[in-house]
Amino acid sequence: MRDPAPSNTSDREIVVMRVFDSPRALVFKAWTDPKHLAHWWGPNGFSITTYEMEFKPGGVWRFVMHGPDGRDYQNKIVYVEIAEPERLVYMHVSEPQFKMTVTFADDGGQTRLTARMVFESAAIRDRTVKAFGAVEGLKQTLGRLAEHMAHMKESPR
Repeated sequence: MRDPAPSNTSDREIVVMRVFDSPRALVFKAWTDPKHLAHWWGPNGFSITTYEMEFKPGGVWRFVMHGPDGRDYQNKIVYVEIAEPERLVYMHVSEPQFKMTVTFADDGGQTRLTARMVFESAAIRDRTVKAFGAVEGLKQTLGRLAEHMAHMKESPR
């Protein structure tokens, strides 16, 4: 997938925002450390196995999402930009392809996280929403992150 031009992308994006009752450095760590990702990544009922994670620009994160129905979903991500703890940009290069930008904004000790998925076309976005339930899946994933953040606050690992 080529990097979408910096034009109006609203017709081909999915944006979800959530506020976490945790400092952004901790939320960023939960999003970027495979030890934490294993506890919350994916919609309800999913689990993941990480096979490779080279957390640096140009580095690859290769993992499998295991669905509650027993189906496996291969994923490959290439990191584009890492600005700890403010911003993370990566390309999801396995199908469906998209560019993900995650911002972690400090909000008085809380973190306002915004996840923006930009697809090459509105048609690809629409297919992804229909085939994978991408909007609800992203909301559920962030809900699982919120649950994990509560556990991290109780007993930081």
